[in-house]
Amino acid sequence: MKKEPDNGRKTSSESLMISATDGELDSPGGRNVARRSFLKGLGIVGATLLPTSALLMTEGRAQDERPERKGKLTKGDADLLRFAAWAEIVESDLWTQYNELGGATQPNDGPPNTGNPAYILALQNLDSDMPQYITDNTDDELSHAAFLNAYLKSKGEEQVNLDAFRNLPSSQATGAKNIGRLTNLMNLSVDLSWYTRYRSSENPDLGATLNGPFTIKNEPAIPLNDTDTPPGQSQPVPPATPQESRMQAIANTAGFHFAFIEQGGSSLYPTLALKASSEEVLRILLSIGGVEIDHFSLWHDKAGNAVSLPLAGVTDPETGLTFPNLNNPPTELTQTNKIQPEPCDFIKDDKAVPGLPHCSVIRPTSTKLAGAVATVNAFTADGLFGKIGQPNGQQQSFIDFAMKLAKAADSAKREFEVEF
Repeated sequence: MKKEPDNGRKTSSESLMISATDGELDSPGGRNVARRSFLKGLGIVGATLLPTSALLMTEGRAQDERPERKGKLTKGDADLLRFAAWAEIVESDLWTQYNELGGATQPNDGPPNTGNPAYILALQNLDSDMPQYITDNTDDELSHAAFLNAYLKSKGEEQVNLDAFRNLPSSQATGAKNIGRLTNLMNLSVDLSWYTRYRSSENPDLGATLNGPFTIKNEPAIPLNDTDTPPGQSQPVPPATPQESRMQAIANTAGFHFAFIEQGGSSLYPTLALKASSEEVLRILLSIGGVEIDHFSLWHDKAGNAVSLPLAGVTDPETGLTFPNLNNPPTELTQTNKIQPEPCDFIKDDKAVPGLPHCSVIRPTSTKLAGAVATVNAFTADGLFGKIGQPNGQQQSFIDFAMKLAKAADSAKREFEVEF
């Protein structure tokens, strides 16, 4: 294997997808959800006098005290599926926004999607099939969220309902529906360390720290309004006007954001699966996780078209972000067509079995770097929930609830499955 250059290395420690810490997420502030509405949305009855921190714990005890029945989930398995449902509802929200503006059809093979014509053209500069891929990815996430909640219900477990938090603003551009959102795609800081990670022979689970090839900070991934980016403009390659460059930079950001979101799922699901007790829950987590990996592979490929000729070099005139030519010159850590995971360090060498060879694997898959808490942290650092407690950001109670689910999932332990 070729020796890797030093570019892309970090000297400080990093988590899977972000830099935010639990302490940063526990700060007070933000708007309050009406308490009864919040509890009703969770399906929790008679809990209005309890602090939010006690809700899931109390529900878990109540479930443990119910009569035993065949097919009952362990508390750990229910916690794993509840967090997966949370993640899929969040993903469904963001993908629905991408689909409204850039998809081929309305969800679930609905009628053709009008969308935002200029945004669609800019996305098609990455790949002519981008609208169909966006629609298919949207349908997949919606199906995951619906299935996980339905499965939890079939087992008599609490489902996840985030409707009380759909308060974030929509894009005002042609194609976007003027409805409340869970996520904000209009000011993202996209972690690109995954791009380097999957080209490197090092593994973050074993201490490797890697940077992305360039930085996307405070950049929109969807058009903001029709004044900023007129929906009827053309999108030539290369763009010829500032507004065409602006729209192409927005579409390029979306392409990298697609891959960021799906690589997170690629690591999250095997991490959750390692904690499952039930063979059926294990099957659910591995089966959905496999689709997340498929999504990541697709978007990894398409993102590379934004940083290779003939599209490379686009600069956003508003933010100054430039999408460089990562093939000039191509290196082991930048070459755009190196989208298959490079064999890397995997299992630590044992004294009895020294020198284990490199292996091509999904990485990371440790709870610390790829678990549920790491996922909430990653989404938050991405700007996906806006500035917490601010007018265009989620309220602190949303983050608090997400972290309760995440910590419960990360604490799950594999148990022997018991038949009743």
